[in-house]
Amino acid sequence: MMAQAGIALSAAATSVAAATGAAPAPATDAAKVRDEAEPFRYCFNTSTIRGQNLGLVQEIDIVARAGYRGIEPWIREIDQYVKDGGSLADLAKRIRDAGLVVESVIGFFDWIVDDEARRAKALEEAKRNMEIAAAIGGRRLAAPPAGATDVAGLDLAAAARRYGELLALGNRMGVVPQVEVWGFSKTIGTLGEAALVAINCGQPGACILPDVYHLYKGGSDIGGLKLLSGSAIQVFHFNDYPAQPPRSEINDAARVYPGDGIAPLGDILRSLHDIGFRGALSLELFNREYWTHDPLLVARTGLEKMQASVRKALA
Repeated sequence: MMAQAGIALSAAATSVAAATGAAPAPATDAAKVRDEAEPFRYCFNTSTIRGQNLGLVQEIDIVARAGYRGIEPWIREIDQYVKDGGSLADLAKRIRDAGLVVESVIGFFDWIVDDEARRAKALEEAKRNMEIAAAIGGRRLAAPPAGATDVAGLDLAAAARRYGELLALGNRMGVVPQVEVWGFSKTIGTLGEAALVAINCGQPGACILPDVYHLYKGGSDIGGLKLLSGSAIQVFHFNDYPAQPPRSEINDAARVYPGDGIAPLGDILRSLHDIGFRGALSLELFNREYWTHDPLLVARTGLEKMQASVRKALA
């Protein structure tokens, strides 16, 4: 009954906000009870509505109205917000006032490459990204193998040392870089490769950022999730993929809503729950068709389908 009351109150608040253009109202006590009953947190990666070209201010409003508690913005859109005259302090306040938490931030810097000059420059960019993330209340930063995706045979022991340097920087700045699995990468393309880098980095707080699509694209064994601890994963990019095109040809644009594809979401979610993961599932899609749809509808549909997948998996 309390959960149903929370849903009704939330819907009413959303209708008022939509009509007036006001910021979403803070969560009610009933809504908080509903959130606490969820095994995972729900987050929205802004790439999911990138094609609508809304700008970060409108995206924040949509994410809050759709019912998420977390947001995962990209550095380039934060840079654009500042370029257009906004301040990071104002952006942080806007996010807080919307009742959102910045679960993670997406940026790109060549931390893993062999070239020392490029790597030094990448660490400076990583520091800038961390400063931005911290300024808006961000806790984590994606660290994919950018710059070395086509480099076969890169020494993963060296990659682990380089991740250690990146993590040491993050530990000083209060922002955790997460080793992100990129299934198309020849360096960190599997869960096992990401785990090797994280385990051998020699720094506290090491963690991995997996993704349903990328685990499939890289050919990772889903059973490997059971070998990790819950603390090894703080954010999990959530999506689904269709049967066609085949794995060798599929790309990011083929991602679909959770439950609309063939991914073993039940096995993934049960494994995450069993190892003690209680972090954020972040909806990350790049589907061009969704970019032609109403962005609020896309965000709401994504949340509903994530929650439905979790309920089905853990029933």
